[in-house]
Amino acid sequence: RVYEVSEGARLHFVKFETKYIESCLDFVQVNLVNTRDKMIGKSIKATGGGAYKYTELLQQKLGLSVDKEDEMSCLIKGWHGNPEYKFQTADPNIFPYLLVNIGSGVSIMKVESEDSYDRIGGTATGGGTFWGLGSLLTKAKGFDELLELAEKGDHRNVDMLVRDIYGGDYKMLGLPGDLIASSFGKAMNSHKDHDFNAGTKFSEADLARSLLFTISNDVGQVASLYAMMHKLNKVYFGGYFLRNHPLSMHTVSFSINYWSRGQVQALFLRHEGYLGAIGAFLKGAEECDADKYSWLENYAGSSGLRSPIPTQVLSAQGVPVDQLEIDRWESAVTYCPLLRDPANYVPDTVDLTQDTEAREYWLHCFEESVDKFVSRAIYSQPHSLTAKERAYKFKEKYISKLYYLKHQPCAYGNLSVRSLLDTIEHCMKEFDFPDPYLLQKQMENDKALGLLGKRLQYLDSLEWFLRQETLVTSVLAGNMFDWGAREVADLMENTDFGFHEAHRKIQARPWLVDGLDAWLDRLKGPPHKCAAVFVDNSGIDIVLGILPFARDLLLRGTKVMLCANSAPALNDVTHPELVVVLKQAAAICQVIHKALNAGTLMAMETAQAGPCLDLSRLNLDLANAMSSEGVDLIVLEGMGRALHTNLEAKFTCECLKVAVIKNRWLATRLGGDMFSVLCKYEHPNEVKKDKER
Repeated sequence: RVYEVSEGARLHFVKFETKYIESCLDFVQVNLVNTRDKMIGKSIKATGGGAYKYTELLQQKLGLSVDKEDEMSCLIKGWHGNPEYKFQTADPNIFPYLLVNIGSGVSIMKVESEDSYDRIGGTATGGGTFWGLGSLLTKAKGFDELLELAEKGDHRNVDMLVRDIYGGDYKMLGLPGDLIASSFGKAMNSHKDHDFNAGTKFSEADLARSLLFTISNDVGQVASLYAMMHKLNKVYFGGYFLRNHPLSMHTVSFSINYWSRGQVQALFLRHEGYLGAIGAFLKGAEECDADKYSWLENYAGSSGLRSPIPTQVLSAQGVPVDQLEIDRWESAVTYCPLLRDPANYVPDTVDLTQDTEAREYWLHCFEESVDKFVSRAIYSQPHSLTAKERAYKFKEKYISKLYYLKHQPCAYGNLSVRSLLDTIEHCMKEFDFPDPYLLQKQMENDKALGLLGKRLQYLDSLEWFLRQETLVTSVLAGNMFDWGAREVADLMENTDFGFHEAHRKIQARPWLVDGLDAWLDRLKGPPHKCAAVFVDNSGIDIVLGILPFARDLLLRGTKVMLCANSAPALNDVTHPELVVVLKQAAAICQVIHKALNAGTLMAMETAQAGPCLDLSRLNLDLANAMSSEGVDLIVLEGMGRALHTNLEAKFTCECLKVAVIKNRWLATRLGGDMFSVLCKYEHPNEVKKDKER
């Protein structure tokens, strides 16, 4: 047996004001250039106006030649580099669209493909205008301070509204009374020699807010006009002016919606400040076969929206920075080719940013569960002198992330159970616990494999109908063995909880969602050509639940792809572990042995590193294999893959979703009890009929 753990690679981004550039270049020199001999003779990619303004400084400080890349092409490249960061689910049919970059000025680009775009317009009234006029009108010392000031102000003290002119709404033209008729209109009655800041009527906060609305409304109107002129209904906004600032985004959104009469949608890039840097990196990475990689944000190291986290070194130099960390995956990713409507596919069943009750429950639930993760981390490294210290640092960091999310639910985009589980894995890896359940998984796999032979003999002795029913209930019983489910983990730790006990725990039929009869009726028909089974846990789950199920499909003449995580998450089986388990199972079962040799049983990796499943980021090789092998059945197993995600996902092929609900609060919310069963069989023809109805 060889179980491998791969740590991969990571990109680190920091965002800072250019007035701190010398301090930051000193940091880069000490921590990168001077510590790696291989940097000698290399170049540094740079983009934006600073690439030209600071060329000499970059060369002097770093001793590297500077490759200047076009700012707009880098912006497009960073936008389309994997992943696409935005507040909505990525759209595979995104082109064409309008990209509005609000920096010192505003550039407006029509983007027709990743490599085809034109600058069709812009305006000189942008972030530089806001900062410049704001510096004249207030005592704010910087851009962020000016934004904070605007949050406290009331623009109605400075702006002239429709009701100030007409006494209320102007109904004939459909103008509401609170609409701005004239930005800074009330200031025109001030004496020319009167200092705005000296009087009480125009506070600095009021002036800053009025100025923010002036710029944002103007940009929104101009963008809306260009969008309608070019018949585009999507406008993506980025650039340093927005800074993910809610007030700015709200104003731009309102302006776009108002002037387009709801025909144009304003969308924002969550990591807008990094797009140029990401694009410049990707342009350099193209020389290194970058297409074989993909990228995913690491929540442990990223600061989130409006939450600067100074690094120790830069903090000591007095430089406030935002941070972004992106992990590199050793495979390209794409959409699952069998999604019925990939453009509208949303992995997560519940958006916790919108569902307050669910958000409060899950944040509290994960906080209560953190000590179990700490204990498991320490237990997994018994010979390490630092394990305990690192485990408690993990706890401190993860708890701080949860508290941050309580106050800023949108800090990392749409909040979901999936993202909370991913954050655990990211924080674990940061403190050098890449696979805390490794020993547990090995032990459980060995124990379950010892029971496999007799289990297969028992199943073979059953008549057809009972065998098919038992195969599904065995998958459900196996799915109980989930160390991520708190009550089940207590059972496994404190009782002699085994396969038969799990059978007795699951809900008796009829189940909460009971599609078993429909599935059994389907099995009376012709065999499927190929099944893609997305598996869950190690041990009893994969060995005594999934393998007998897959074996029966093989006996029917169906090819089977067992699809497992590419990286560790809780006690989920990983692709390298699955390969080992299949080899061991082949020594026990001739059907599995022959299928492996014939290539009709395949172990595939999903490019996932968490307990959930995002079918918009599927391993490219797996997606291609699903198409080439003619997959006509998808099986999603477990709460993470079939309930927290993909419960409402629709496919162009048959799909069987099976899981035991191992969370009492969630079971009650869904109208069931603890250990209720989800067994949802969907035929594409039935899905189509439902959609038509």
